[in-house]
Amino acid sequence: MRLQSYPTLSVVLSCTCPLMPASLAHLHTNNCSSIFAHPPMLIQTQINPTLKIPSFSRKPTQTHTLKDICLRGNLKEAFQSLPVSSNDHPDETYAPVLELCAQKKALSQGLQIHAHMIKSCSVSESVFLATKLVFMYGKCGSVRNAEKVFDQMGQRSIFTWNAMIGAYVSNGKPFEVLQTYKEMRVLGVSLDAYSFPSLLKASGLLKNLYLGAEIHGLAVKFGYDSTVCVVNSLVAMYAKCDDLFGARRLFGRIDQKDDVVSWNSIISAYSSNGRSMEALELFREMQKAGLDSNTYTVVACLQACEDYSFRKLGKEIHAAVLKSAQLLDAYVAGALVAMYVRCCKMSEAVRTFNKLEEKDKVAWNSVLTGFIQNGMCSEALHFFHDFQNAGERPDQVTVISILVACGRLGYLLNGMELHAYGIKNGFDLDLQVGNTLIDMYAKCSCVNYMGYAFNRMPDKDLISWTTVIAGYAQNSYALKAFELFRELQLIDIDVDPMMIGSILLACSELACVPQVKEIHGYIMRRGLSDVVLRNMIVDVYGECGNIDYAVQTFESIQFKDVVSWTSMISAYVHNGLANEALELFHILNKTNIHPDSIALKSALSAASSLSALKYGKEIHGFIIRQNFSEGSIASSLVDMYSRCGMVENAHTIFKSIQSKDLVLWTSMINAYGMHGHGKVAIDLFNKMKENLTPDHVAFLSVLYACSHSGLTAEGRQLFEIMKYEYQLEPWPEHYACLVDLLGRANCLEEAYEFVKSMQMAPTAEIWCALLRACQVHSNQELGEIAVQKLLELGSTNPGHYVLVSNVFAAKGRCKDAEKIRSRMKERGLKKSPGCSWIEVGNRIHTFMARDKSHPECHHITKKLDQITEKVEKEGGYIAQTKFVLHNVEESEKVKMLYGHSERLAIAYGLLKTAEQTPIRVTKNLRVCGDCHTFCKLVSKLFGRELVVRDANRFHHFEDGVCSCGDFW
Repeated sequence: MRLQSYPTLSVVLSCTCPLMPASLAHLHTNNCSSIFAHPPMLIQTQINPTLKIPSFSRKPTQTHTLKDICLRGNLKEAFQSLPVSSNDHPDETYAPVLELCAQKKALSQGLQIHAHMIKSCSVSESVFLATKLVFMYGKCGSVRNAEKVFDQMGQRSIFTWNAMIGAYVSNGKPFEVLQTYKEMRVLGVSLDAYSFPSLLKASGLLKNLYLGAEIHGLAVKFGYDSTVCVVNSLVAMYAKCDDLFGARRLFGRIDQKDDVVSWNSIISAYSSNGRSMEALELFREMQKAGLDSNTYTVVACLQACEDYSFRKLGKEIHAAVLKSAQLLDAYVAGALVAMYVRCCKMSEAVRTFNKLEEKDKVAWNSVLTGFIQNGMCSEALHFFHDFQNAGERPDQVTVISILVACGRLGYLLNGMELHAYGIKNGFDLDLQVGNTLIDMYAKCSCVNYMGYAFNRMPDKDLISWTTVIAGYAQNSYALKAFELFRELQLIDIDVDPMMIGSILLACSELACVPQVKEIHGYIMRRGLSDVVLRNMIVDVYGECGNIDYAVQTFESIQFKDVVSWTSMISAYVHNGLANEALELFHILNKTNIHPDSIALKSALSAASSLSALKYGKEIHGFIIRQNFSEGSIASSLVDMYSRCGMVENAHTIFKSIQSKDLVLWTSMINAYGMHGHGKVAIDLFNKMKENLTPDHVAFLSVLYACSHSGLTAEGRQLFEIMKYEYQLEPWPEHYACLVDLLGRANCLEEAYEFVKSMQMAPTAEIWCALLRACQVHSNQELGEIAVQKLLELGSTNPGHYVLVSNVFAAKGRCKDAEKIRSRMKERGLKKSPGCSWIEVGNRIHTFMARDKSHPECHHITKKLDQITEKVEKEGGYIAQTKFVLHNVEESEKVKMLYGHSERLAIAYGLLKTAEQTPIRVTKNLRVCGDCHTFCKLVSKLFGRELVVRDANRFHHFEDGVCSCGDFW
């Protein structure tokens, strides 16, 4: 019977459910104050003035002694059977009732028995009864009351000392046990066999092997080293102190191993220390010795089944339990549930749980925690609803589990409800609950409440600080993360690698190289520089654009793992060094380290940025040969093929994936948009909406497709759908895309009005989009407005100033154009030079404008002259010098056009590639109008398909026609 099943929980019992005889009704609770001089634990007994308990009729035909009643475990009947006075035999009267209170952990009833004893007899004169009181209070968790009884005793027996030590041990107070032990030694109290188990358990709790060995020596000295209970406690102590060798040696010295408790001790020792196989082998030995298991044996063996690999053994133990009905109690059932949870067999865990007759909170929490540990957060919330419907109240463990689920699912409101419950019940002040609250708010991007939960915590450990700093860093509050890190350094808490990782993440967010160097130096000084942190340093230097430091750190790692290589490859890709990234990936393949999916994605990204189709296909082949799931990197493959000009291959990959996520759909939509297939992109977007909810990126991709296909009406409609149907607040990129779409369609006034109606301040990219449209359609008035707005923003993008300068130059405003270029120089901004590259053979060949650095420069120039002569004679090509905005002679402008980088790449392609094969060229800037005309003529006169990818989109030139429809 559990304490909660009593009709009242107050110290003074309600008269509606009397547990004490009517003869005690005259006892006034004020007398309770005489139990102790300072009774803080008994202060509740002074609330009601008098116990008024009606009498009960007794059956004359059947009588039982008080001891018999207590043996039956009926606490209510035992209270009713107490005599009015117990002056004659107080020990016989009160001892069994006190033992029953201890067994039931019924503190409230124990307090009333104590009060009754004070009224009826002299407790202080009976060492036996006082000892029973100490024992009862200890079992009921009231250590302070046990201490008060102990301190007021004039005489104490060894049983009294043992009871006090036992009270400390059972309530997790090993230091107090140590103090009491020292007092016993000073007073010369001789230990008996029952002293050693408690002393040894305290040594184990403290993990104090020195103290345990000292007590072991005393046990040998007093001749108790062969006593079964002492030997078992010694085995457990050595195991707790991580000395399994000592525990096993001690167990081996037992001559007659016929005590199941001894076996349980050594099995539990190995099980609790993670030595599962040894624990189960000992269990087999015990079975061979012919000993019958008990519930403790079963629980220890189930605890040894620590992970999925032990699922079969766990089921065998379960089967044995079912065959032996006496082994199936609440403890075993709870252990079975926990075993199935650890073995990732949640269906079995739930099935076992459902069969429990009495489901205590430990069992509920075990299943709940199991769902969380196995990543089944939604199932955990459903199970929590069952928990509430069963009338259970959440405790700290329950709250922690559900907070974790809310955090992982992003259920902020549910998490806040639990927070409110925690505040109401004082749980939020618990260290673990507080840490979990911080993590939940961080995962839900609710930074303000995260900070509130952190500041409210009375005690903070390293986990608290690490979690809150990581929360700020992950939610782009890098400065706040640094502020807390500096505050942490002022208090006495050692920083660990996980904390450093969070600070490095903040450095990455700020892109502040000096801060990264400072943290790097701190790591080196503190000796925290392990492989994991060095990998992070490589990654952060790469994110901050300091590729030289990234390379140095990478090369300093003696034993590189796959993350080291992946971090360096990603750093190269991030800094536009795709060639170096592919070279490093090639070196990685020659080592014994196999690339993981992240390394492959980085390599595919490098191939994509170079439009290196051959490299991309090699990586795809590697993925297939290594039996990687294409589904996990399908979006990267789609992106690679589309950026290499092979949209058909991209679509083949897309179709082959059965379960398509939002990222894959978005990649395919973006691919079609990039190649000018706007209507196909919209159809695919509409198909995606049938099963998935589009996000900001998906809408940006389809708007981009509309912009490059001139689908103005469709673009307007999609923008409205995003904003009003899906309640997605547009990003600046969405506004810029729609402005570009309207501008291309020559709806310049509408585009300007749209910019003015924006809820946010227009960004430089938005004004740039409008300015480009004004330049194309010669709208000087709006163009001037866009120029002024763009210059007011003080952009750090050199491309914006180049655009303004070109607009001025096209209008003949050379002085204004020169002023803009001077402003760029003052700000340290440089225009990116035009650059084109082509993949031929096993190399990427790069060309700058009028480049003479290529080894085959002479042949390339000669071939380009032949091409130019042919398109002039047979195609009527005339250089359009209006696209050269430099203030130079006309003949020089013609030479500049002839030397554009994409023409050199095309010439090299015609020189080196087989006939009838497409020539694929990539350029870092937008293709100018004159080169666009040149490419159309080359495709027609030479019978070759040209696939040119510029900064905006793909151009497929075939038979004199471009896929963009001259709209780019």
